[in-house]
Amino acid sequence: MDRLGDDPLRTALDGTLPTIAAAGASHLRCNRPRCGHPDPVATPNATPTPAMPTRTASRAASTPARLQRENAQDEIYEKITAAILEHRLHPGTKLVEERLAEIFGVSRARIREVLARLAHEQIVELYPQRGAYVAKPTIEQARDVFEARRLIEPAVIRRLVDTLTPDKLEQLRRHQDLEMDARRRDDKRAVIRLSGEFHSLAAELAGNSALARSMRELSVLTCLMIFLYDAPTTTSCRADEHSQIIDAIAKRDAARAERLMLEHLEHIEGSMKLEAASEEVDLEAIFR
Repeated sequence: MDRLGDDPLRTALDGTLPTIAAAGASHLRCNRPRCGHPDPVATPNATPTPAMPTRTASRAASTPARLQRENAQDEIYEKITAAILEHRLHPGTKLVEERLAEIFGVSRARIREVLARLAHEQIVELYPQRGAYVAKPTIEQARDVFEARRLIEPAVIRRLVDTLTPDKLEQLRRHQDLEMDARRRDDKRAVIRLSGEFHSLAAELAGNSALARSMRELSVLTCLMIFLYDAPTTTSCRADEHSQIIDAIAKRDAARAERLMLEHLEHIEGSMKLEAASEEVDLEAIFR
């Protein structure tokens, strides 16, 4: 086995172990009495063994442990997604269950649930007898993603303008400040993650959970495509275009905001090398 320090999967997910392990640790302990059997060394004055808890009490007691397990699962999901967004996990990387379970301090069953969730969102691909891999969207799938985004994001913009509040606008501005700061620091990983998260945040603020869920999946797939099809980080999702979209939203100019968003998506798609290689080869020209 490779040493942990040499494992690229662990390196990509570095820093996740303490919080995840702590979140899932407490459910391993069992404090139930042993069916009321007397303690062989108990003294006559010892406290009597408590009665078995009722089914309702047991169910109530298990709720915190269940919530801890769910929180741990959500955190693992977020950590893997962030590593993909920041290009620390590349398209095609194998996600080994045993190694992930060791890194996060949870069972393989818990990891399997997270991978199934990511596979449902098409962020991970599952192959029988082979395991899980970070998705590698094809050129056709990349074009499908942009077609879907051109349909969804104008609807997000319209709903966000209709429901805009000072707090929502402030959240957009704060996010944009983070993105600009990452660009000033030339933190390419943070730039690509924050750029993708801008679109997810807009969908969340619009208040439609179905749109927000779809937008999150499409944003992660787009980040994979940017890496896979050689889109330059600095031009694939430009910060000034985000600023212009926010300004139009602030003015409640839905038509302008929609137009700017569609132009923005066109620039992102145009920065990728999505031209398929010719399938026909002139053999005579090659071997003449």
